[in-house]
Amino acid sequence: MNKKLALVAMTTLSFAGTSFAADLPTRKEPVLAPPPALTWNGLYVGANIGGAWSGSNSGSLQVYGGAPALSAVPLGSNAFNNYGGLIGGGQVGYNYQMSSFLIGAEADIQGLAASNGGVNYLGASSGGGVNYTTFGKAVSNLQYIGTVRGRVGYLVTPSLLAYGTAGFAYGGVSSTVYLATSGSDGTGGGGALSYANTQTGWTAGGGLEWMFAPNWSAKAEYLYYSLSNSYASTTIVDAGNAWAYGVGASRSYNGNIVRAGVNYHVNWSPAPVVAKY
Repeated sequence: MNKKLALVAMTTLSFAGTSFAADLPTRKEPVLAPPPALTWNGLYVGANIGGAWSGSNSGSLQVYGGAPALSAVPLGSNAFNNYGGLIGGGQVGYNYQMSSFLIGAEADIQGLAASNGGVNYLGASSGGGVNYTTFGKAVSNLQYIGTVRGRVGYLVTPSLLAYGTAGFAYGGVSSTVYLATSGSDGTGGGGALSYANTQTGWTAGGGLEWMFAPNWSAKAEYLYYSLSNSYASTTIVDAGNAWAYGVGASRSYNGNIVRAGVNYHVNWSPAPVVAKY
């Protein structure tokens, strides 16, 4: 009898303990929501730094008219010494991703801390029985360059983009031409022509961009640019010798840019943490 009572008591206590445990609140570990799929979609802004150097640039210089009469002196089309230096600036763009392909647009502008490109000219002519020799020296520089380009790319991996790019380019140019003309009769004249302008043209290139962290990517890029020729003219007067003549000067601007950059992608956000208790 006592054994039966003990068995009943043990069974009752067992069920009571189970029920009490079931009524206690449970605590679960925080659950991380799955991260969003990596996307390149949206707006980005960034900065860049690199180097730039000119290509096969040339210029022409001509002296014409004059008093006393001076036949045109084409001083030829000569190659400028290359200019080059440090380049740096910023960019803004937008990407639209379609599976492993990407299209987008980017605009940038950067200053160029470069050495001047220069060239010397020498020409001879005659007029009114007098022989004339004209010497010219031109120095010029590209002060800044900007582009507005389309981009087409392919995602080699979800975080690595290879792309090509092409579009519109513009740049601030400046030149100074120094001239001196002397005649066999002792007459002569000299002066300088300076001008600055914004030239337009085109650019094309390509690069690689790596999404190395949420919101951040790094890129390496090459661009070739070609700007339209600049042209300026003026009349130079040497009152002491009653000498006056016209001067026309033109100059081409094309070259290469290699740069690295960092972009911040505005629409990228980390995965939220969702905790349940």
